Amino acid sequence: MTYCLGIITRFGLVMAADSRTNAGVDYISTYQKLFDFSYPGDRAIIMCTSGNLSMTQAVMTLIRKDLKAQDEANIHSLPNMYEIARYIGGKIRQMQEQDRAWLQKDNIDFKCSILLGGQIRGEEPGLYLIYSQGNFIQATPETPFLQIGETKYGKPILDRTLNFETPLDACAKCALLSIDSTMKSNISVGPPISMVMYETDSLAIRHKLQLRLGDPYLAKIRNWWEESLRSAFDGMPKIEWEQCLESSLENVVID
Repeated sequence: MTYCLGIITRFGLVMAADSRTNAGVDYISTYQKLFDFSYPGDRAIIMCTSGNLSMTQAVMTLIRKDLKAQDEANIHSLPNMYEIARYIGGKIRQMQEQDRAWLQKDNIDFKCSILLGGQIRGEEPGLYLIYSQGNFIQATPETPFLQIGETKYGKPILDRTLNFETPLDACAKCALLSIDSTMKSNISVGPPISMVMYETDSLAIRHKLQLRLGDPYLAKIRNWWEESLRSAFDGMPKIEWEQCLESSLENVVID
């Protein structure tokens, strides 16, 4: 399992991913899940992958092959983010049609999903979630984040904190806390954590970050967040219990 998320606001994008994969508790590995396919000055394109590792690696390989061959349709030639999302969805379907039957024979889960974020010159930034079937949805100002993988543990802080007007630095902190909360509750998600921040109309990725196991900043934000949660919990108003004992005694019937 893994956890990846993308956040979009009017200021730009933040995308982040862990790097842990596992095939059981005794086989845990580290693989890159955040990929930068930007062409600075013309387009910024970031992808995060989740699901069957052989499928996602094959899709990334097909994308690179089309770029190297300067195929008529590639992520540097397509005119908008919508068409790029359709193109990636087609690559997912292509690999699944090729390998699905063989994976199903051994009951291997072949599903995968990809987050696509970025901006092409002349367009607004976009953020898409491309499903295993090749179809996709787009983030909106009303729903400014998308997640793939082990999403449930990191979602509450996103729901409570983010909106379309949130500054990018705050989005980045929120993304790290969301991933840290997931790592705290699920051992299948773990560092290194990769993150990028993209500023609207910059058409280049200028801010990248990778936090490895034991990184002092990771430890610092985890301790700060846990202490803040405890402090908030301790300061919560007391529950006002109803005093029911007297009324209960009045209802007792004596023979």
